[in-house]
Amino acid sequence: MIRRGSPEERSPAELLQFGVVNLDKPPGPSSHQVSGWIRDAVAETLTEADAAPIDRASHAGTLDPKVTGCLPIMLGHATRLAPAFLEGEKEYVAVLECHGPVPSDAASVIAEFEAPIYQKPPRKSAVSRRLRVREIYDLDVLEVGERQVLLRIRCESGTYVRKLCHDLGLALGTGAHMGHLRRTATMPFDDTTLHTPYELLDALAFWVEDDDSQSLYSVVEPAERILEHLPAITIAENAAESVATGAPVYAPGVLEVDGGVERDTLLACYTPDGAAICLGRLVGDPDAESGAVVALERVLV
Repeated sequence: MIRRGSPEERSPAELLQFGVVNLDKPPGPSSHQVSGWIRDAVAETLTEADAAPIDRASHAGTLDPKVTGCLPIMLGHATRLAPAFLEGEKEYVAVLECHGPVPSDAASVIAEFEAPIYQKPPRKSAVSRRLRVREIYDLDVLEVGERQVLLRIRCESGTYVRKLCHDLGLALGTGAHMGHLRRTATMPFDDTTLHTPYELLDALAFWVEDDDSQSLYSVVEPAERILEHLPAITIAENAAESVATGAPVYAPGVLEVDGGVERDTLLACYTPDGAAICLGRLVGDPDAESGAVVALERVLV
């Protein structure tokens, strides 16, 4: 069924069934474990509130157990929005642990890596170990110690920071490995709106036990928040009904288009009240009188 009303008007149960938490991942558990704990806690809370429980939750971009920071958790049907995170950039703060004194020209050597670089995923990665290109948008030296360099890294999704640190050590001539790592952003989320798991658990308890949903609305955001960095197309309600049955978006149903959307670009389609309907790619002219404009990738309703 099409979600009626703006995302901000959803009930607490609807929010938990199609929402996202910008979680501050603690050190220790894996990303998979964290998302499993959150799924179970939300499902139990919805059951206690006599609402349909969620059966899934997923995280955006795996963080190793020791790594902390920005780990958005998608709840319920919001898990269908995972492809949106592949389009965004990531940001990290990392400690480069050099195996010898940091050279005096370290900053200039490190700056040379601010470019597209070749990387082969490590042996324990979940993807094929093929040589590929990932772009480092910004690589800033924040602080230098005798054998340590504090780095801020803004990079393309899929960049392996551990491998980057290894390669930096080779370039510096000292050898190096990655020390502490914290993710500070995964577009469109950053560390200014992080919430701990305990804040989410408290918010769930306040809602069920005290009928107080204020904390819940401050911790859990509508799933549309995930799509803020993607181009947007607004479609008519009758077009949204057709999309819900698997039909592409046709030109007569298009009401408004973000400027500068290029063909084959991943984009999000919304109803006039701001509810996300689908993810798709531009395949036709939105200004045409007929023909398909958006080919569907994920239907969200």
